[in-house]
Amino acid sequence: MREIGAVLFDGFEMLDLYGPLELFSMFRDEFRIVTVAEHTGPVAASGGPATLAETCFDHRDNFDLLLVPGGAGTREQYKNIAMTDWIKRASARAKITMSVCTGSLLLGAAGTLIQRKATTNKLAFDWVVERAPDADWQRSARWVEDGDLFTASGVSAGMDMSLAVIERLLGPKAAQDAANWAEYIRNDNPADDPFAMTGVI
Repeated sequence: MREIGAVLFDGFEMLDLYGPLELFSMFRDEFRIVTVAEHTGPVAASGGPATLAETCFDHRDNFDLLLVPGGAGTREQYKNIAMTDWIKRASARAKITMSVCTGSLLLGAAGTLIQRKATTNKLAFDWVVERAPDADWQRSARWVEDGDLFTASGVSAGMDMSLAVIERLLGPKAAQDAANWAEYIRNDNPADDPFAMTGVI
């Protein structure tokens, strides 16, 4: 059983988090999802609804997989030392670290992307790169896999990234099964990025 630490913060993007988690949750004998935030309790998404943080940074930093979403909240969280210090510790212990959208900025602020290939939301690409210049940023990529590090482009790209992680851990049939069960048309080519553009949102 592998535990996934799903990071929450005020203003996280819902699909960044729940798209990947839906796919991992289809293998309940393989993955256990644990929500974690700076403090336990409800954490509001950018769209409004709150998700319950089951544990907090002071209590847990040991997960097999780490999932860091993006969203409007990253614009404050990348300056939050409690967040970035925890990500640094948790990522060092995790076998696989994942980010979606501007969640990669939180990894960059934590120092986990130094000289690592990574991508981010293309509409916020330059804004992220300015704040985390030490990564080897890939402007045209649906997602990027660099060893134990997976970073996805904007929002729904996190689902393609998570299927790539499932394929690595459980095999190609499991990844395709998950896509079929979700009635999701998978993009299995990380270089196929129809949203490779510049600009800031």
